[in-house]
Amino acid sequence: MSKQALPVVDLRAVACCPPIAARPLDAGQAAVVAPMFKALGDPVRLRLMSMIASVPEICVCDLTSAFDLSGPTISHHLKVLREAGLVDSERRGTWVWYRVKAEAFRQLGALLDVSATPAAEAVA
Repeated sequence: MSKQALPVVDLRAVACCPPIAARPLDAGQAAVVAPMFKALGDPVRLRLMSMIASVPEICVCDLTSAFDLSGPTISHHLKVLREAGLVDSERRGTWVWYRVKAEAFRQLGALLDVSATPAAEAVA
C-alpha cells in the first residue's frame, strides 16, 4: 500500500452525492467518496471497522490484542479509518477510545442504494 496520506474526508461533501444508480458520479464526487472505500478495502481495516461498529465504543487496547500485528501497525490502520471520516476517537489517559461515525455509513449506504432506481424497478 502507498505511504501517501489520505485527505481527511468532509462528511458534508459526501452528503451531496446522489445514489450511484440514480446518476453517474462526476469526478469530484468520486474523489470525495473514494477515500472511504479505499480505507475499507484493506482486510485489517475492515475487520477493525467491524469491531468498532459492533459496540458503542472500544479501547485501542482491545483492538490491538485481537490481531497478530504490532501496536504501531494497528494505530496506522486506525489513523486511516479516522482520516477517511469513518471513526472518531477520544484520548482518555493513556488509551484512545474509538466509535463509529454513523452518519458516514448512512451516507455510504444511501450512495449504494439501488432499490429505488429505474434500473432496479425494471428488473423487478
